[in-house]
Formats: sequence, C-alpha cells, structure tokens
Amino acid sequence: MAAEMRRTTRTHPTKLLRAMDRAMDRVVQEGKAESRGELVAVASRRGLASRERAAIDAAFAGMADDHAYRAEALAIEAEFECADAEALRLAEDEVRRAD
Repeated sequence: MAAEMRRTTRTHPTKLLRAMDRAMDRVVQEGKAESRGELVAVASRRGLASRERAAIDAAFAGMADDHAYRAEALAIEAEFECADAEALRLAEDEVRRAD
C-alpha cells in the first residue's frame, strides 16, 4: 500500500539548496532514485532516526553515573557468571567439533 503523500514547501539556505539540487539531479539521472522527493524523504527519515538514536544514547549515558544502577548490574552479572561460563564452554566445544 502506497504511503499518503502531501505537497509541502520548505525554505533552505541558498548554498545548501544548490548543493542539494545538484546532488539530487545527479542521483535521479543515474537511476539510483525515482525522484527528488524520494531522496528528500530518505534523507529526512535518516535524520530523524539519527536524532532518535542520539536521544537513546543520551538516556543510556546517564546510567554510567547512576551508582544504584551500576550496583544492580554488577549483582546480576555475578548471578549469571556460572551460566555465562557454561554457555561459553558449550559454544567453544561446538566450534571445535565443527572444525
């Protein structure tokens, strides 16, 4: 099912717009994209995804300074130490058998 489309107008700095026009025209002429609109949509999606990843990374970065979180993570790690070692041993045995 095709996405709903809506025509819009955006304002960009002149120098950026010229560079975008040249790049988009070249990509479309080379057949790497169907239209300039497709390229703008792809770039917009990538930009939004990048911002979302940065926000998630920033949220996780706060964990580094959260002493309660770090203590809990270390306790969980200690609880799983034997199971982790056993899983590693089994995986290494499987690799040896495959060779």
